[in-house]
Amino acid sequence: MRKTQLIARDELRLMVRNRVAVIAFALLVLLTLVAVLSSWSHQRANAELRARHQHEAEHAFDAQPDRHPHRVVHYGHFIFRPLGPLAAFDPGVDAFTGSSMFLEGHRQNTANFGDVRQSSMLIRFGQLTPAFVLQVVAPLLLIFLGYGVLSRETERGTMRLLMLQGVSRGQMVNGKLMALGAVAALAGLPAMIGFIAIAGQPGALALPMATIALGYAAYLALWVVVIVLVSAAVRRSRDALLALVALWAIGVVLLPRVAPDVASAAVPLQNRLQTDVAIARDLRRMGDSHNPDDPHFAAFKASVLKRYGVDWVEDLPVNYKGLLALEGERLTSELFDQYARQSYAAQNSQNALVQSVGVLSPTIALRSLSMAAAGTDFAGHQRFLEQAEAYRYVLVQRLNRMQAEAVNYSDDTATDPGADRRKRVSASNWDKMPDFTYQAPSGGALAAGALPGLVVIMGWLAAAILLLARTSRRLGEGR
Repeated sequence: MRKTQLIARDELRLMVRNRVAVIAFALLVLLTLVAVLSSWSHQRANAELRARHQHEAEHAFDAQPDRHPHRVVHYGHFIFRPLGPLAAFDPGVDAFTGSSMFLEGHRQNTANFGDVRQSSMLIRFGQLTPAFVLQVVAPLLLIFLGYGVLSRETERGTMRLLMLQGVSRGQMVNGKLMALGAVAALAGLPAMIGFIAIAGQPGALALPMATIALGYAAYLALWVVVIVLVSAAVRRSRDALLALVALWAIGVVLLPRVAPDVASAAVPLQNRLQTDVAIARDLRRMGDSHNPDDPHFAAFKASVLKRYGVDWVEDLPVNYKGLLALEGERLTSELFDQYARQSYAAQNSQNALVQSVGVLSPTIALRSLSMAAAGTDFAGHQRFLEQAEAYRYVLVQRLNRMQAEAVNYSDDTATDPGADRRKRVSASNWDKMPDFTYQAPSGGALAAGALPGLVVIMGWLAAAILLLARTSRRLGEGR
């Protein structure tokens, strides 16, 4: 153990003497601090903005005057997706998917106002976040600091001298691992301190935090082992540097960029216009509530009359137009849900293909782990869309039911000058409508979503350790 510590101390001393390495390390720490502060500030500003807009939207909805309930159905309502505390560490897909939705009857709208559509084009290349620094920049720094930890000893012929002095191959490798591991820990420390400060806000969950911390620690450890492994496998430091930079370029830059394009080509996804056209076509086939000869709604009318034991809709104890609105919204919502499920299935298939590439790129696995634990992945966006649609349906159907029960059919069909006033309901009803409350997932659910990525990273780490153990047996041998 004493010899291992001496080797580690000597390696760290060489790194400290390298001014370029010291400057690069200082810049990484500075970049991490800037990323933490900017992400935290951006997340808090976004959260406050969304909360304020949500309050204003609720106030505007409740402040409507006396109106016909169906007018309120078309007046609609805005809702905003709240941000969790861990979104400051890894915002995930939030900048691309949008943060607000306009809810109205007879339509299922998409989320709007994503940061990418409102900000500089530079945001498309990635935001400066602690997650981005640890995923992309930190491995590159470790490569330039450690590419020669063992190949340098081979080049200079000092490895055999150390072995002649009683240093074993295992002590040599462990000492280099210890030195580079210490650098990796110091490089990741500012981000982890910022992560703890970010996650220390109300609503943060311990289990996702622990999963993220474990995932990034394993990821940096993997790079430490891979760097020492490549340095042990080649004779010259230059070759080790070229090999490691190539690995970084392919695994960190190329594959994460190419994989989504391959998934999009493999699993085509209908755009919004195509979906709207298909829904409009199916709605025409489904039936027209304004056509008395339409088969579906003619049968619906007959069933309503039979249920209440009357011969004419004017004799019904409820407003038939409200019942029609209830039935029409039920049918259209079922159709919306059908197309939404198809879209979700296609997008989940695309994400599954991307994650399968994570077997070749630990960076992809880490990103999926990080976003899943932070609740900012596609599953989190889908959860918001599903809750928004469920809320929209309940809200619209309550208004339709209000039309059926609180508005007289004769007033609803009248055209005299005073009819518009008679068919309105009291404004006090709008305040009784439920507000949208996003139900965030539990810590266990978030951690479970991150588990596949963690398994991939741990598998890579175990494989790298085994290869290093096998390669280190040949250290110092003539080649």
